[in-house]
Amino acid sequence: MVPRWCDATLAALLLLVLSPVMLVVAVLVRATSGRPVLFRQVRVGKDGKPFPLLKFRTMVVAAESGSALTVGRDSRITPVGRVLRERRLDELPQLINVLRGDMALVGPRPELPGFLTPELAAELLHRRPGLTDPASLLYRDEAHRLAGEPDPEGYYRAVLLPAKARISADYASRRTAASDLRVLVRTARCLIPGS
Repeated sequence: MVPRWCDATLAALLLLVLSPVMLVVAVLVRATSGRPVLFRQVRVGKDGKPFPLLKFRTMVVAAESGSALTVGRDSRITPVGRVLRERRLDELPQLINVLRGDMALVGPRPELPGFLTPELAAELLHRRPGLTDPASLLYRDEAHRLAGEPDPEGYYRAVLLPAKARISADYASRRTAASDLRVLVRTARCLIPGS
């Protein structure tokens, strides 16, 4: 298990190093689709505590009035947003969530309150949610998988979410600082075009 101070220190360093990239992304979002630049969405954290997850906005304003899931080439996604999502650059503001203590660098992805059954909550909520973990790497093409399903939300609830919870629980049972580092390196590689 990685100490909280280690997550916070690394998140602060990454925010410093990536601040030029984040500034460019913020300017692009603002120039192409206006305000707000950041999107806040309530997610469930450790011990069931809700917190505002931060992302660069990749959809049109008020897109949250539609489905909570993004499926395939969702028409709500802006052209710049599509690129940000493909490279996962929209997730960079979550380093602020790590710095605040809402999240860890590695841990199960935080879920929307409406998707957590009591069984999944018992499985996931005793750990701090993370920016990345083996399940999010394995299912990084989730939106495309859902696009092929007649009932994307039903498939997400019945198949994908329980599968991700099992992978996260298995990883947590054997997690070490070295394994977390490997997950972070694999995640960074996914950001490289053509990887």
